Amino acid sequence: MNRESDIFTYKDTPRQAPAKGGLLAGKRVVIQPNISARGWLTNAGSRALEGFVALEDATVVSRLREAGAILVGSARMSELGFGLKGDTGAQAVAADEADIALITDTMGEARVAAATYGLFAFKASFGMVSRFGLIGLVPSMESYGILAKNLKDIVSVIRTVAGKDENDSSMPDEALPDFGNVGEPLKKGCAAGVMKECYNVLGDEEMSLFQTGLRKLEKTGFAIQEVSFKDFSLFRAIHNVIGSVEASSSAGKYDGVRYGHRATRAKNWNDMYLNTRGESFGTLIKGYLFQGAYFQFEHYRAFENACRIRNRLVQDMADIFKNVSVLVFPTRRLARDAAIADTIGEVYDAFSLTLPENVTGQPSLNIPSFVRDQDGDPGLQLVAPRLSDARLLGIGLGLSSTA
Repeated sequence: MNRESDIFTYKDTPRQAPAKGGLLAGKRVVIQPNISARGWLTNAGSRALEGFVALEDATVVSRLREAGAILVGSARMSELGFGLKGDTGAQAVAADEADIALITDTMGEARVAAATYGLFAFKASFGMVSRFGLIGLVPSMESYGILAKNLKDIVSVIRTVAGKDENDSSMPDEALPDFGNVGEPLKKGCAAGVMKECYNVLGDEEMSLFQTGLRKLEKTGFAIQEVSFKDFSLFRAIHNVIGSVEASSSAGKYDGVRYGHRATRAKNWNDMYLNTRGESFGTLIKGYLFQGAYFQFEHYRAFENACRIRNRLVQDMADIFKNVSVLVFPTRRLARDAAIADTIGEVYDAFSLTLPENVTGQPSLNIPSFVRDQDGDPGLQLVAPRLSDARLLGIGLGLSSTA
């Protein structure tokens, strides 16, 4: 059944009973319409995919169904998952329309949305979860974000969807964490690093709230340690350059020939292609794609340099964790509302505290209401070394009872 609402673009009426006895038996899951579910409208929030219906389930969807989850429908999303304007995945969980939301996290969208609505959110290490069936935009930096009111539900989801998939050749050939033992909270305190450079982007109120959160962490046994990352400001530039180039390349397939929107007024195929591209995307995405095309075709050296710097940032970040177990950041900027960001600059301003983990592929966990249990909570974000997802979730479970 197709029903438009403030939250859903598609509301499903199950044709068969969910699997019984699975890890997610009876749990209601909402996805975004860039995640393929066979027979569902899958337009990724863009006119470029107008009317496109998925032909098969994404790997994550298949695994959720096999674990007994009930897929209730698709929430609204920003165009091609860039930013949070119009996104309603977190709202669906907050309004009790679903227990769990699965949304893409390209810049930190899942974590910022969760912090806004007082939810937990987890972004796994890059390569942990198959992207087969995901209509992506920035392949090397996007991953699934899992949102829920209960962190144990997130643990159940990642245990279900993580793991190798022969359909996704982009998954790295390396040993992945074993989530089988996740579930017991780690209550022993550990060293938590705070990058002093991140203070430079916080306003007075944001700084005060963050320090409140750090004091609460100390009371739970964490040893707060200030660390320095002199190139912290580069994460934004590197994400912007590499992200826009990958987006421009990814969006090349929306040509009006095989699927999606096709312009009707054209004298020839070339005109049709150009007009289709012009009509298919909103202003924000167009700007991002134009930027990526510039770096692809006019200033490729900048893209090459960005890739080299990214590699260095990955190594420098790994070195930070020789002295601390986790890094701590606020999750969202109170002075930069991601839900109304209209320009590329405004979008990047809104996600300035969540970009590093997408650039480096590290896991990140938003813990809600740890700073204050009311509107204006910036959230508290814990970041761990890549592939230490299980330990990070254990730490989160230990903290969640005090949040």
